Amino acid sequence: MQLTVWTYEGPPHVGAMRIAASMRNVHYVLHAPQGDTYADLLFTMIERRDSRPPVTYTTFQARDLGKDTAEIFKTACQDAVTRFKPDALLVGASCTAELIQDDPGGLAKALKLDVPVIALELPSYQRKENWGASETFYRLVRTFAGQLPVAEALALRQGRSRKLCNILGPTSLGFRNRDDIVEVRRLLENIGVDVGVVAPLGASPEDLTRLGEADFSIVLYPEIAQTAADWLKRTFRQPLVTIPPIGVGATTDFIEAVAALADIDRAAVLDDAALRMPWYSRSIDSNYLTGKRVFIFGDATHAVAAARIAAHELGFKVCGLGTYAREFARDVRAMARELDIEPLITDDHLDVEDAIIAAQPELVLGTQMERHIAKRLRVPCAVISAPVHVQDFPARYSPQMGSEGANVIFDSWVHPLMMGLEEHLLGMFREDFEFHDGAEASHLTALQAKASVRERDPSLNGSARDLPDETLRASQTRHEPSRLQTVAASAPATGMPEWAAEAEKELRKIPFFVRGKARRNTERFATEQGLSTITLETLYDAKAHYSR
Repeated sequence: MQLTVWTYEGPPHVGAMRIAASMRNVHYVLHAPQGDTYADLLFTMIERRDSRPPVTYTTFQARDLGKDTAEIFKTACQDAVTRFKPDALLVGASCTAELIQDDPGGLAKALKLDVPVIALELPSYQRKENWGASETFYRLVRTFAGQLPVAEALALRQGRSRKLCNILGPTSLGFRNRDDIVEVRRLLENIGVDVGVVAPLGASPEDLTRLGEADFSIVLYPEIAQTAADWLKRTFRQPLVTIPPIGVGATTDFIEAVAALADIDRAAVLDDAALRMPWYSRSIDSNYLTGKRVFIFGDATHAVAAARIAAHELGFKVCGLGTYAREFARDVRAMARELDIEPLITDDHLDVEDAIIAAQPELVLGTQMERHIAKRLRVPCAVISAPVHVQDFPARYSPQMGSEGANVIFDSWVHPLMMGLEEHLLGMFREDFEFHDGAEASHLTALQAKASVRERDPSLNGSARDLPDETLRASQTRHEPSRLQTVAASAPATGMPEWAAEAEKELRKIPFFVRGKARRNTERFATEQGLSTITLETLYDAKAHYSR
């Protein structure tokens, strides 16, 4: 276990909490010390739920360690069943409580409660949140779906006029999962396929007993549902659709896969009219962004989907691709091979930051942590994956899947780059006499200058917008310092080396988000060498010195 300020995933008991919070009539008794209750905030503050997650904490304290903590747990179980009357009781321990080895599963079963008890053994020091969610969902599915005899499930499939499917994987705290369900339901309705059970989000233990009745299952988020879906496939002979419909191409492939299982003509259900991304990709405007360098990092499902969209649908150059989900690293590595880049498999955000700086992207697609990194480096960013913060649970309808999801992705990715087009144009015309390295990007600069003239010189009547340029220039001459004064005020302190013109020009070729560091390193190197002027050779020498 590594101590860190930021983490992509919490311990596995947080994953179990996500499943409990996703479902109805399920309660989770967590053997945990005082202080491990922080996870409630993930749901009430970040996801903006109107109720606490269905979790009871034993919250034992340090003084309880000399007594019987097992008795505290048994009391908590009995109280939870009496108060909440769940259809299923999950029991487990947090990473801290795991160390005292009280065996929550054995204690709960010894109570002989009149409710099914699912004991969770989640190794907190070897596994993480998504694995904990996957294992919890799998345990629930085996417990309740296994109650339906296989022969009866197969008999129920006979004679249906429309195929029936399950949707597996959406959870609480998932990235846009709530809206993805709505969009995927709409897609399936258009295809002519009925939806049986959506789980775990919104499902109850009783709903899980009907999972075996479906003709096939759709795995939207394999990080959560792949293990349970594989068990349903083995047990009930249920085919799986494992293509998340994220992006135009993946949505088309998803429709084709579902249509094939449902014996439906796929040409009759494909609808490109609602898609804006293909129109943009064919437009002349897209030429501005063709070849833009993009760095992608997130969970495997969204990272692979984003790489496909960026490379094949928007014409971007994927310069970095990675995931923190080691269990699904194979999918990311396969996509990286296709794009001829080296994959980044890590759960250390500092490694990701170093990779972003080395790749020099023009757009970052990642989690909330990559958003912070990109903001610090002044690179446009869009969030594509959990972990996310409160702004990524919008009140509006904002899916990532299906046709509308492709439109949302188009807006989220293209607009940050288009809004930075002024910066792009400044780079193109940097040598033009009307442009310079410190030019303001805003088109309102001139109006702001005229307004400032009005504030400084009340004797001028009328609107500042109507002031003639001669008056503006005269007022600026009276009230603003000269260029020489400005340069003198911003000149480096005595003893700092000066930059030669050719070295300054070469410095501007360095990407803007590391240019400041390159300048500081070069000036420090020149000072240490006793140089009064930084030449082109000095710049290269400093680069070689700090690269060692």
